[in-house]
Amino acid sequence: MQVPPPDADGAAAAVEVDAAVAAGDDVIGEAGPITGLAYDMRGERRQAARERRRLLLRRPGFIIGVLIILTWIVCGVGGDKITPSDPLVPNDTSSLSPRAGHLMGTDQLGRDVLSRVMAGARDVLIVAPLAATLSVIAGAFLGLLMGYYRGWVDEILSRLVEVLLSIPVILMALLITATLGSSKIVVIGTVAVLFTPIVTRTVRAAVLSEAQLDYVTSARLRGEKGLFVMTREILPNITPTILVEYTVRIGYAVFTVATLSFLGAGIQPPSPDWGLAVSDTYALIPAGQWWPTLFPALAIASVVVATNLVADSIEAALAA
Repeated sequence: MQVPPPDADGAAAAVEVDAAVAAGDDVIGEAGPITGLAYDMRGERRQAARERRRLLLRRPGFIIGVLIILTWIVCGVGGDKITPSDPLVPNDTSSLSPRAGHLMGTDQLGRDVLSRVMAGARDVLIVAPLAATLSVIAGAFLGLLMGYYRGWVDEILSRLVEVLLSIPVILMALLITATLGSSKIVVIGTVAVLFTPIVTRTVRAAVLSEAQLDYVTSARLRGEKGLFVMTREILPNITPTILVEYTVRIGYAVFTVATLSFLGAGIQPPSPDWGLAVSDTYALIPAGQWWPTLFPALAIASVVVATNLVADSIEAALAA
């Protein structure tokens, strides 16, 4: 049966397709023949995707995590346009405890802590997601190569991955930033390089499991090239694993960037970055000035917890 092109009779065409599929006939579309079984499988995949989305939206952890992340995105995008005062300008009211007019108090220079926490979301939410994205792209590529080709490719890259994983993340980050500087580009590249081996190992394990299945064997017997099998056959089936790993990496990237800033090797002053704010004010805690340190630390924790809530919810929905 030939599938008519989309037009005003689309409903009638759909009925004809359903009838042909029910009869076991082949359906010829614009992209070529579609067997009844393939047509059913595509419908089942769409239905499964809709069901996963419904399950995801019913999970309180996912909703809470998304709301927290969206709140910080709004703060990061708005910046000093939506803050109560300029986050970089000191004033006469230094070291005020939380009160009306300064809900989170002021720091030792008189800068409004609430304004600095809101504006500090910008740098974190630019650097961390970019670093996580680069690490997932590189890790997925290497994991696909290692898991599919195996042999000497897997052996060489596995040894390199093991070497990188054996070095403490923060120590390696400090070495790189001490050598290349601590600009945002260097911090993004550093975190991406450090997380790539972790993503590579995860993707490689997923590819090794998929490469043994019948659909991969069938693609090889058809004479498909390795690149086609990896990108069109294996990659769609390990995308859920990559998605969960990406969400988790964002949380770890936020924590790593904040740690580097705390140690003076990340984002530099006068940025209101959260890690930098904790570094500048934690010495005031013994003097009873806890608020300039507590609220930036809570902001870091909220993003890390939110991304993990989202990652856990996605993983549970995909496993259902």
